[in-house]
Amino acid sequence: MSETPPNTLQYRLDGPEEAPVLILAPSLGTTWHMWDRQVPELAKQWRIFRFDLPGHGGAPAHPAGSVGELSARLLATLDSLGVQRFGYAGCALGGAIGIELALRHPERLASLTLVAASPRFGTADEFRQRGVIVRTNGLDPIARTSPDRWFTDGFSAAQPAITEWAVQMVRTTDPGCYIASCEALAAFDVRAELGRVAAPTLVLVGSEDQVTGPAEARTLVAGIPDARLAVVPGASHLVPVEQPAAVTDLLVHHFATAWQQPYDTGQLALPGAQVTAPLPTVPPQAVVPVAEIAPPAAAAPPADRADRYETGLKIRREVLGDARVDQELAGADRFSGDFQEFVTRYAWGEIWDRPGLDRRTRSCITLTALIAGGHLDELASHTRAALRNGLTPDEIREILLHTSLYCGLPAATSAFKVAQQIIQEETTPAE
Repeated sequence: MSETPPNTLQYRLDGPEEAPVLILAPSLGTTWHMWDRQVPELAKQWRIFRFDLPGHGGAPAHPAGSVGELSARLLATLDSLGVQRFGYAGCALGGAIGIELALRHPERLASLTLVAASPRFGTADEFRQRGVIVRTNGLDPIARTSPDRWFTDGFSAAQPAITEWAVQMVRTTDPGCYIASCEALAAFDVRAELGRVAAPTLVLVGSEDQVTGPAEARTLVAGIPDARLAVVPGASHLVPVEQPAAVTDLLVHHFATAWQQPYDTGQLALPGAQVTAPLPTVPPQAVVPVAEIAPPAAAAPPADRADRYETGLKIRREVLGDARVDQELAGADRFSGDFQEFVTRYAWGEIWDRPGLDRRTRSCITLTALIAGGHLDELASHTRAALRNGLTPDEIREILLHTSLYCGLPAATSAFKVAQQIIQEETTPAE
């Protein structure tokens, strides 16, 4: 698979060629090997299709900046193999791709499992700041802290080989593709659309998951009409790795009993080459009891049609961050409320949404204008915004140096003090 085209994904196949296809999709920072321990049992009944995200596991580094683009590449890969209908299980970002497929291409999806997933992953600020950290420091800080997010403390202590495998898996990911995946998660929000997911759905989550835990899982179950919930005790975010036997049992049960309509078979290409190290082997462990699968819940109401204000509010949050926007809106009263609506609708819903300039260029212009006007409070916010819009600290420094010629040394001196503090705050990895 070394010549994977930009519009497709690196993949491998396991199991009988004539069997229905079941896709196992990875999380951000992982490879298809996160599903290694599910494959032997699942491949008895299904043709298992696993794929790597762009730049992950040695896959070609063709960044994809949205969940929709990732799902389109997956479908293009499946189309090239003649696969029309399939079951799908995805973890975290892989789960987001599954929801996207269920919403935009329901005719392709026979059954769905969402593992450690959410209709909205945290806040856009969190993922855009992660992108800033990677752009500034590389992936090493993220790699070193990944086991803390992915596994329980007891598992990490008992399985040092798997912990190190996880660190190396993130460390060898292409930084640009990782940042693009962060942007995809930052923009992903389907809370208002869950009621349109028609595939029979199992929502599976680790009881100790601090990233997308039981609360997010229950939001999915409440919104998807035909969804069931299973909570796996003693597991964190990468529950297929931490409790493989329990997850395998749940997947077998779900896909064997909730496969909607007959599947379509097609000619399948040969499996892709294995390019990354598989999961380290560990001694057999007792199967942890699995919570009883809960009955489906009621659907969420449909979304209202967005106007310029909603568009502006979305862009305003993406650029400035939720914390700043929440603070500004919370401070609005009868006197200033109309002004805040005007700013959101016109500045963000009209000007910032125009297609003529990208957001990086708009950030360059905005920083220059704020320095010229001496608006240091706004400069702080827009320095954060510039980092999230893709400018590096070095590029911001060059902008400030350039403005010292045209806006004056006193203005540039003040601007450097503000920008230096913001850049230090935004690019310092959390301990």
